[in-house]
Amino acid sequence: MPKRTASSPQKLTPKSTRPPEKLTKPLTLERRYTSKDFTALRAYVQRIPPAVIARTYYDPDEDPHAATPGAMERHLTAMLDALVALALAHGSTALAEHLRASIRQHGRPVLTAVTFRMVTEAAQLAALPPRADHPIGAWLRPRVARRLKGEGIQTLGELVAFCNRRGGSWWRSIPRIGPGRARAIVSWLRRQQASLQLTIEADVDSEEREGVPLIAAKLVEVVPAAKVTGSGLSSGGPGDDSSSTSRLTERLTLAPLERLAVPHALSGANGENRATAFCYIQANHDLEAVRAYLNRFRDQPKTLRAYTKELERFLLWAVVLRGKALSDLRVDDCEAYKDFLKAPDPRFVGERFPRHSPRWRPFASPNSSAAAASQKASLSATLSPESQRYTVRVLRTAFTWWVDVRYLAGNPWKAVNDPVVVKRERAMKVERALPADLWRKLRDELDARSAEAGSTHGRASGSSVQWRAVRAAMLLMGDSGLRREEAASARREDLRPSSYGTFERPVWELTIVGKGQRERTVPVSAATLNALRAHWRDRAQDFDGATEGDKQRGPLLSPIVIPWTDASRRRHRAGPSAESGEGQFATGAGYTADGLNRLISRMVTELVETMDGLSLDERVRLGQSNAHAFRHTFGTQSVADEVPVDVVQKVLGHASLQTTTIYVQAEKQRVVEEVARYYAGVATHKTG
Repeated sequence: MPKRTASSPQKLTPKSTRPPEKLTKPLTLERRYTSKDFTALRAYVQRIPPAVIARTYYDPDEDPHAATPGAMERHLTAMLDALVALALAHGSTALAEHLRASIRQHGRPVLTAVTFRMVTEAAQLAALPPRADHPIGAWLRPRVARRLKGEGIQTLGELVAFCNRRGGSWWRSIPRIGPGRARAIVSWLRRQQASLQLTIEADVDSEEREGVPLIAAKLVEVVPAAKVTGSGLSSGGPGDDSSSTSRLTERLTLAPLERLAVPHALSGANGENRATAFCYIQANHDLEAVRAYLNRFRDQPKTLRAYTKELERFLLWAVVLRGKALSDLRVDDCEAYKDFLKAPDPRFVGERFPRHSPRWRPFASPNSSAAAASQKASLSATLSPESQRYTVRVLRTAFTWWVDVRYLAGNPWKAVNDPVVVKRERAMKVERALPADLWRKLRDELDARSAEAGSTHGRASGSSVQWRAVRAAMLLMGDSGLRREEAASARREDLRPSSYGTFERPVWELTIVGKGQRERTVPVSAATLNALRAHWRDRAQDFDGATEGDKQRGPLLSPIVIPWTDASRRRHRAGPSAESGEGQFATGAGYTADGLNRLISRMVTELVETMDGLSLDERVRLGQSNAHAFRHTFGTQSVADEVPVDVVQKVLGHASLQTTTIYVQAEKQRVVEEVARYYAGVATHKTG
């Protein structure tokens, strides 16, 4: 933005030869102005061109007066006239005399930066206080407003709800909104709480410091819901609607397993179902028994994570909602939990938060949009019948083990039937695979954006470095059929030239450990290798370097920009440097599977919005894809190109050939759809 001069007077060109007395006419404004308008007017007084002001402070789509420089100047001149009129009526005697003298001499007010400040202070009643239903574009700069709208935030009320839901980390999912801007936004919202009639919760502007989490990792004791008291509970009668509403919005004290403490009466130390025989595990209560069971899976991180989720949900439900210890539960309690899984209590549901956050909830909300969450309606989560059956089977297996080790006397889950599940014709959603034409267009677009030096086609966000990283990831999955977990864990030392290749047609192969801890080797395309080389250059590492040292070691995919968060720094820093005293970035830490998924989802969204040459159907198809869709794309396209099904099975790592044949069915479906479209065209042509 051009440098502003602080004291140069601005001679304003009059819109017409209006008489001076018009400046004293209105004591109320025909329209209200926001703080953004005052900032723009200050820039105008300081001789910033109207075109620059319109581009910097306004969005032409939402502010018609910023469509042209002439319209912008007329808007600012009218605003200045109105403010001067208010200053004449409400300002000091000296200011009023100065303004009248300027009007007599020039026919209009001539202001400096100092007199402009005095005018705006005298005319503060012209500013409209913000309200919850005001669009964010009326109060925040266009760049910031556009990024917030990308998260579905349209009004100030939705922004407050978004911040309150996500706490101190609310800004991390929004591109180009860092901690500094986040603190400034929250600070402004706090000053406007009275006019907004909304409250910003205390931990929204929490800051992370080196080695200190946002919330201390202390134990949290949970209690039955009936004992929870506070403003969230209503004393209304059965017909009082506020009673049910307050129950849904009441916030229970919940905590994940590693931070969980249970009152002694509900600990299971004296549970009715405790075995009297010698117990094979050292467990004095239910929490210790749960941890002993989970310890069996310490070398299987994915299984451990899944089982932990199921057991902590069940334990929290038993203590908080059922008011019973785990070792007191009977068949009717298990049946009640099976019903609970169909529609979990809204107080158990929330957006995803770190496990050390007080906002963490056992169930993730299926709808995290800002607009939906800003409503008073409670959150809800609906588990699929398959997920419900999985939960019941996990709990039945855990109880069986506790009986086997003589912690429990019996297994009540043995008398509970599995939830009814419809046997799907196709278990995998292979319809998300991209058609061949769209896959080629996507590859060409990724090549084009990756080739740019620092810019992004003039697009809104995303650097060429990020495009090269996402291109390498997409090709690794789309050309080699990797799952996202396999792509995130793939390492350079496991990628090598194949002995079956030739000089004319070199072939590389990658060895990975996939689902079920099964090792397999997959081919890697030349396009993928070139993408990986470019990604490694961005990381300042030599992909084809000599084998000595660690030059050819490390994850194939690794983030270039490390988020400035405590968790990210712990993951990506190797330790302090002797020379600088600062942490050095670790070469052995790549993307997590979730991090890689977020990167791909974010870039695919940008492609849907900004990529040229796509039809509406292609944009919809691309928008519905996720990271796993590129693996399905490999399966579908390779089968379509008549690669033997058993070869595709080995590349994809399917345990059963029957699973791979789904891609054959998917190709048949595509053929039928294309021919049906042809039939429709022929019929239309004949009718015409």
